[in-house]
Amino acid sequence: MAPEPFPTNWTRCLVLVAHPDDPEYGMSAAVARWTAEGRSVAYVLASSGEAGIEGMPPEVAGPVREEEQRRSSAIVGVDRVEFLGFPDSRIVNDAELRDAVADSIRRHRPDVVVSLFSGDEFAPGQPNQSDHMEFGEAVGAAYDDLVAAVGVDAAEGRPQMWFESSPEMTHYVDVSGFVELAVDALAEHSEYLSVLDPATPVRDQARAQVEQVCAPRDGLSDGNPVVGFRRMRP
Repeated sequence: MAPEPFPTNWTRCLVLVAHPDDPEYGMSAAVARWTAEGRSVAYVLASSGEAGIEGMPPEVAGPVREEEQRRSSAIVGVDRVEFLGFPDSRIVNDAELRDAVADSIRRHRPDVVVSLFSGDEFAPGQPNQSDHMEFGEAVGAAYDDLVAAVGVDAAEGRPQMWFESSPEMTHYVDVSGFVELAVDALAEHSEYLSVLDPATPVRDQARAQVEQVCAPRDGLSDGNPVVGFRRMRP
């Protein structure tokens, strides 16, 4: 079945990811479009990414990466950014994490939840990270528990849809006019990117990644750049 345009019958979105830069590596061009349309988007991150900058102590790297994420989020119109404090590179789908995710959903009362791809591989030979897979499982469990709760309705925090930003798309967002904002957003993670690939300028890294994610797909949206999502529920 051909992918469909992403639903538009919603107002509030909660983006749930494991680390700083996760939204920028997958969905920020779509987020920029949504906020430009007047929709409300909030980010909740499981960790502060404190293990992500080689050679920088975690107690230094965590605040650096949090600040990079706040600046990056502001570029695409997101001003609510929260960090849950779970340990970077050691995220596990346990009761504590599921409870924290469920609490985030209750507090933000989104119509739609969006999380990062939790499958085994982004592409053949490109394995996903354990943190992403564990966190995605936790999001699914928390979502299902909330939806199943007796007497809970949308006004009290039950979302109506859950999507993952995914190469295995069922839906897509046309991001014409928003790709450059996504490049700007990812480039704000400059400390992280400059250590990840010292030989390549930060903005060149950001552009290559964003343009790969937002590449036009045959038969979709008249050849315009798109971001793909997979509908997980209902």
